[in-house]
Amino acid sequence: MSEVLEKTEQTRLRRAHERGRYDRQTIYDILDAQPMCHVGCVVDGKPTVMPTIQWREGDHLYWHASSAGRTLRAATDAHVCVTVSLLDGLVLARSGMHHSVNFRSVMVFGRPRLIDDDKEKQARLNAMIDALYPGRSETLRPMTAQELKATAVLSLPIEEASAKIRAAGVKDDEEDYDWPVWAGVVPVHTVLGAPIPDPRNLPNLAIPDHVGQIKLG
Repeated sequence: MSEVLEKTEQTRLRRAHERGRYDRQTIYDILDAQPMCHVGCVVDGKPTVMPTIQWREGDHLYWHASSAGRTLRAATDAHVCVTVSLLDGLVLARSGMHHSVNFRSVMVFGRPRLIDDDKEKQARLNAMIDALYPGRSETLRPMTAQELKATAVLSLPIEEASAKIRAAGVKDDEEDYDWPVWAGVVPVHTVLGAPIPDPRNLPNLAIPDHVGQIKLG
């Protein structure tokens, strides 16, 4: 398997092409840093974008959806675009035109496969839990047949994808550097707060170790 994905008409950056990345490691790192994604497809002839949770296993991307949802039917074995984005900073320039943001993003294109085998689906859903909270799936109440029926899982090989990254400071026009206004970068970080226990927890339940292993951003 190639460590660098081939550029296609969909993945090739037309603007600011120097920000493009096509190596698998960069793409994988961004996907692994942010579980929220948006799946774009055409529903009844109209563009639709659905937010959901994604996770990666090897060179495949997975996400879940409602088995009764319109977007599931539209996305199954059809062309989709899955995007993941992370905001890393606010860039304040000396002109409105040059204000920007620092970010990391990935776009993955392809035709997803609907996983219809219950054992495979359950394994993938457990992997979704463990991707965020390592080892947690083994401690949970087993899924019911109705839960499996109500939940769909789609699989998309990461074969046509690209990342786009801006990690830079202010870039003003040369003649604007004497303009008397503050310019700079305000970093943005994802910070996890202290765990808040469910008031209906059983007595003497300690916070599990995997809560401290959550990694985002």
